[in-house]
Amino acid sequence: MENQTCKGMRDLLPDDMLRFRHIEDKFRTCCLKWGYQEVKTPTLEYIHLFTSTGTLTPGMLGKVYSFLDWNGWSGERVVLRPDGTIPIARLYINNLAEQEIARLSYITNIFSFDETGRENRERWQCGVEFLGSAEAAADAEIILLAREVMHNLGFDKLGLRLSHAGLVKALVKELGLSPGEETKMVSRLLDGDWQALTAVKSAKPEIDKLLSSLLDLKGKSSGFLHNAKALSLQASQDIKSNLDDFITIATLLDSLGCNYEIDIKAITGFEYYTGTCFQLSLGGETVGSGGRYNDLIPLMGGRNVPACGFALYVDPLMNLLPLRSAEGDEPKVLVKAEDVTPEAIELCFSLAKSLRDAGYTTLFDFASQGKFDYCWSIVVPKKKSSPFTITNRKQGKQRRVVSITEILDVIERQS
Repeated sequence: MENQTCKGMRDLLPDDMLRFRHIEDKFRTCCLKWGYQEVKTPTLEYIHLFTSTGTLTPGMLGKVYSFLDWNGWSGERVVLRPDGTIPIARLYINNLAEQEIARLSYITNIFSFDETGRENRERWQCGVEFLGSAEAAADAEIILLAREVMHNLGFDKLGLRLSHAGLVKALVKELGLSPGEETKMVSRLLDGDWQALTAVKSAKPEIDKLLSSLLDLKGKSSGFLHNAKALSLQASQDIKSNLDDFITIATLLDSLGCNYEIDIKAITGFEYYTGTCFQLSLGGETVGSGGRYNDLIPLMGGRNVPACGFALYVDPLMNLLPLRSAEGDEPKVLVKAEDVTPEAIELCFSLAKSLRDAGYTTLFDFASQGKFDYCWSIVVPKKKSSPFTITNRKQGKQRRVVSITEILDVIERQS
């Protein structure tokens, strides 16, 4: 039997982990500065958390890893979490519900079954959830935080597309479909099939005109939404109120100098979203998404708590992140013994400890046969009374020094 990884799973090699930890560190630092406290949820959750909120529709149940968690002859069905937000909502209800405002961040893996095995079945996310505020400023905050994380990772050419789940759902309601047809329509939209909307005609020509206008809209300011509002005079109050909410948030982003593109089709999987949604992209590839979900916590049995959040997708970001950005600038030092004697080995370890205490990555080469990436090499003498030989690999300079203090001084001055 070949030692293969499971289909859809992957190993993260040292270079991968450099990128992974770099993304983690930048994300965590930004979140802490914005007041978001880190939490972690279990990998296993009860499946009813996801089915009761509409996240796992009947058609999506085949895309999750679920099984019975036996307890004697009875057991509950559990699932490897397919979503990052719902476990945070459960955590909030169980532990933090007394807080009026909660800003939470997390770094987690989620699982989704792919029949081909060519797509990753385990995916990593960095996410935040802002619980307790219905204000447009909260939506703006998470968008600006996401942009700052991406900027700190070195990604400045970031695409931001805005949509509104509440508006989309209100438009579907206005089409006058039967309950079964409406369910099928929403299911197709969740899968990204927006052609389904254009194939349906409502009993009101003005709704068809508004729908066509919004689906084709590619505006870059709130003014484009004001133009759409002029077409909604005969629409339902639900459409009008959601459009007003969309305009409010877009106008706020305008005032904050946040560039975006309005694109109603820029959302997939919006089961529990109720308001503004957004997608982040780099070079045409989606690297993050988020939005407002005011009904989720009440659906899960919690208080009527409004919330919004986002997730950044670590896997595509790792592929886009240059390795040099993740490695850091600290010089690496290679320590090797002139001769493998007990006295020289003892001196190697003493020197390496001093270098690491000073903040330098230090590794040993006792056999003098390894291939290492380093800036400095230090040859430790056989006896403590003899000098060290220190080489600056980048500059090709070599010198001899008599103490560890001198070694630290040379590296500090020439780094």
